[in-house]
Amino acid sequence: MAFLRILFLFTLLSFAFSHENFNSHILPRPLIIEYPENIETQFKEFDEEVRLHCTSWRFAVESNNLSPWKTIPVECANYVKDYMMGRAYKIDVERVSKEAGIFAKSVELGGDGKDVWIFDVDETLLSNLPYYVEHGYGLENFDSAEYNKWIEKAMAPALEASLKLYKEVLGLGFKVFLMTGRYEKHEGLTVKNLNDAGFKNWDKLIMRTSDDHGKLATIFKSEKRNEMVNEGYRILGNSGDQWSDLLGSSQSIRSFKVPNPMYYIP
Repeated sequence: MAFLRILFLFTLLSFAFSHENFNSHILPRPLIIEYPENIETQFKEFDEEVRLHCTSWRFAVESNNLSPWKTIPVECANYVKDYMMGRAYKIDVERVSKEAGIFAKSVELGGDGKDVWIFDVDETLLSNLPYYVEHGYGLENFDSAEYNKWIEKAMAPALEASLKLYKEVLGLGFKVFLMTGRYEKHEGLTVKNLNDAGFKNWDKLIMRTSDDHGKLATIFKSEKRNEMVNEGYRILGNSGDQWSDLLGSSQSIRSFKVPNPMYYIP
């Protein structure tokens, strides 16, 4: 009996609905988003505009035309990542090292042991890219405590093109002075890291002491170059990734800027 009642109800409902005009607007419909026909072109144009903007920004960094900055632009995060991890960065470093090598071979040394080539350490000889991979490629504000933990691992790899230049300069008879913003408390670890990466037989390793705390890099490195000149040294070449490695007083005859769009040191 129950079955018959259900069957009868179903028949009545079917008959009722068969006389209704179905209106699809009464029932909920799936949301359909309709993009403009040229949306793909617009996305490509936007990406190209960002790329051009970030290329211009990086050019300003490398040519020292940018005001002091603390982090890379947010919109350039992927651009800087792609640059640092791709072939472009490697090719640029190789170009700088090649030109430096050509100059080093072109000069006539005095033969008195007073001809000097200065190398910065971080991002010039040693690469801290493994650290910056974990810290947004310069998108994060610099954290000295975290950075010191990385330094203390003494695991920074060599920039291969810089290692080649370093060996060439040594072989030509230059005095090689390494000058870094690192503090003397990290001297042992820095020496180990440099040696493990293939850098050996330098003549001086110049580091910050407690007296240099708070000095701008430009001032600190200028003072040290002044001391070299007062001791009778001729600074013929200088390689660094920051303009503060290269500018100031007692500049070298030729300076070679290694690319670095990840951070700025005044």
